[in-house]
Amino acid sequence: MNRRRPRRDTLGGMTATTPTPAVPTTTAPAPAPAAPPSPEPPAQAAPEYLSPADRSARGKDARKRVPLESHADPGTGSGRLDPVTLLEGQAVSRVPELVPLRYGRMLVSPFTFYRGAALVMAADLARTPVSGFDVQACGDAHLSNFGIYASPERRMVFDVNDFDETYPGPWEWDVKRLVASLAVAGRENGFTTKDRRKVCLAGAEAYRTAMREFADEPNLAVWYASLDVDRFVTQFSTEVSAKQLKRAQENLAKARTKDSLQAFSKLTAMVDGQRRIISDPPVLVPIEELVPGEPADNLYAALRAVMSGYRDSLLPDRRALLDQFRMVQVARKVVGVGSVGTRAWVILMLGRDDRDPLFLQAKEAQQSVLEPYLNGPTYGNQGYRVVAGQHLMQASTDIFLGTGTVVGIDGQNRDFYMRQLRDGKGSAEVERMVPSGMRAYARMCGWTLARAHARSGDRIAIAAYLGGSDRFSQAVADFAEAYADQNEADFHALEEAERAGRIKTLRGI
Repeated sequence: MNRRRPRRDTLGGMTATTPTPAVPTTTAPAPAPAAPPSPEPPAQAAPEYLSPADRSARGKDARKRVPLESHADPGTGSGRLDPVTLLEGQAVSRVPELVPLRYGRMLVSPFTFYRGAALVMAADLARTPVSGFDVQACGDAHLSNFGIYASPERRMVFDVNDFDETYPGPWEWDVKRLVASLAVAGRENGFTTKDRRKVCLAGAEAYRTAMREFADEPNLAVWYASLDVDRFVTQFSTEVSAKQLKRAQENLAKARTKDSLQAFSKLTAMVDGQRRIISDPPVLVPIEELVPGEPADNLYAALRAVMSGYRDSLLPDRRALLDQFRMVQVARKVVGVGSVGTRAWVILMLGRDDRDPLFLQAKEAQQSVLEPYLNGPTYGNQGYRVVAGQHLMQASTDIFLGTGTVVGIDGQNRDFYMRQLRDGKGSAEVERMVPSGMRAYARMCGWTLARAHARSGDRIAIAAYLGGSDRFSQAVADFAEAYADQNEADFHALEEAERAGRIKTLRGI
């Protein structure tokens, strides 16, 4: 396997390296049971402080080693791994009966394939040039993984909203996955080559210019920066048609209604005097139907144990709030495209009465698709990885975000992260976007990704590396079109695997 192992740089302008943690060996029986592994990677020595001038010089030096134009390379040359084989390997750790559903959702279009193929792209990105400055990467920064949600202060904010694959890694990988997603979506919407190019350049340039602005900002200003949706809609009104503006306002109003009360009314009903989750297999299946009888009782017992561990992972004030709710019922829920097959549960909880519901989502956290291609930290708990990454990247985070571990019905320990199922969440209707609307959206995503990276990475070095020209943006736009070609070929390869009987699919769900 041809794997590029980018030089481990630091988060926040530091020069200390991150060694791969040693794997302990046992030569004799231990006198007592071993303590459970820490969810956090081993602590590193305090980094060396570098002045802004030194950090800028490092960025400019990196440009000599890795020219900006080199980022046009899509990493898809000879020796490339077979995409279907990669997806089949990923399916091994997933719920077997849900894997055909995942393939079915991926085969709706090249864009849905792209959404589910983060592992395939990670293998390709590992073969591309990197400048050497790491950030807390999203790992799956396509345009549908950005969206709006309600902050704890009840403001509507726009941010990255999916962190299943987050991991310390090259900032370029996130930018390229975002911009390539714009090219793939633009093709899906019938945009001309010229219009797609403008959209891709808009996203890449928004990232570059935002990073250069953040490089001049104080640390706290960067940390507090966020994209207020209401303010952006006002600015957005000057760039799009009245029809597009009205649609954006309708989507925002719709998102405001998506909360636990809305989920409660949509997903539950009264049955024999008790509030129960409505069964809708295979998408939503209560535990009692999934494993009837004693296995269901055992699973509920395990889930109560994971809830106890989850409670301990919250801040004290959040624990006090959670303690005012009781668990009523749990159901397995199929979510997304790339996540289909990982274990995901919705947990119905009630407070004082039916007017006071809380829906939590517990989602399995597996190894990040980036980890096999990087010399990064090893996490004792993948849920902790997701939660830590989300806190690093998001400007405002769900108050109920936490972690837990459970022994599944198959006897395996599985890590989960938990959050509210719905809290004012909304996403753009990508398939309805016109070129001007997607350009505006691309700028939102580019700015937001730069802000997320600036919180954890050396924003001064990255900004100096990017420079004052659009050479990087032009190169990434070239990358995006080339990778969109490869994505279509991979989509057709999965179609052929279906026709040949190599994979089974379940479509239309």
